[in-house]
Amino acid sequence: MKQLSVTVARKVKEAEGIASFELVSAEGKVLPPFSAGSHIDVEIRPGLTRQYSLCNDPTEQHRYLIAVLRDPHSRGGSAALHDVVREGDTLAISEPKNHFPLVQAKRSLLFAGGIGVTPILCMAERLAQSGNSFEMHYCSRSAERTAFRKRITLADFASQVSFHYDDGTPEQKLDLTHLLARPQAGTHLYVCGPSGFIDFIIQAAKSHGWQSEQLHLEYFGALAQDTSADRDFQVKIASSGVLYTIPAGKPVIEVLASQGVNIPVSCEQGVCGTCATRVLDGVPEHRDVYLTDAERARNDQFMPCCSRSKSPMLVLDL
Repeated sequence: MKQLSVTVARKVKEAEGIASFELVSAEGKVLPPFSAGSHIDVEIRPGLTRQYSLCNDPTEQHRYLIAVLRDPHSRGGSAALHDVVREGDTLAISEPKNHFPLVQAKRSLLFAGGIGVTPILCMAERLAQSGNSFEMHYCSRSAERTAFRKRITLADFASQVSFHYDDGTPEQKLDLTHLLARPQAGTHLYVCGPSGFIDFIIQAAKSHGWQSEQLHLEYFGALAQDTSADRDFQVKIASSGVLYTIPAGKPVIEVLASQGVNIPVSCEQGVCGTCATRVLDGVPEHRDVYLTDAERARNDQFMPCCSRSKSPMLVLDL
């Protein structure tokens, strides 16, 4: 995918531990269009690329806006953006990609957990502009940690948004039983945030009879995995017939790259889908959060950055 060169026009503290970055074309050009739910790949430094959702008005083409949570468990991405990147700096990014799009629906129910507000806010603004029915629920630890609170409270759709704080009073806490008890075919649910938050919302929805096709989600990080039972397996490259052994504890992309077989990769956590590789034979052990349940069941592709194999060998279309 084509890379774009952008300049950090503004860096703003949006909430405790959260900064936004306004990115404009370094060459003064119009930026490629995007839709609500889109994200961009940001090259923090050579070899370190991370994905961030766009959270400005999708009709804008003079800028992209991202917001980044300083994660104490970060592997370098969020800390570098917070501590190293300054206004005036130039970054390399991808064109926008959307794996979390809005669909046509009579009504939309939006759930944001913490920094997961970025794509959800963009969706709310798009739905409001188009006159579609929706309500948004924004959950965060406290008002001080709630990014874009002022922007939301001043918006025309502010009455359609409810804030829920962990340190708030009981009556303002999220009541999923009330919200999800009566699923309707014309309503679609969107959720983004930490994996535990997403799982909580999705499991509650399914327990109340919501159908999988009504549920849309986007994780911001990989799920924790139990790797204690990992075993060696083999990968066969279909074009050459060469076999490679993938030891326990090493990802497929690392082993193949060391042998000169390079697969495009970005997040390295099974979130972005960049490294999706076709499987011609064998049964993958899916550990990504990108593929849908239906896509996983077909076993015709997998994410070699994090997934492994249930069968002794996988034959890859490489």
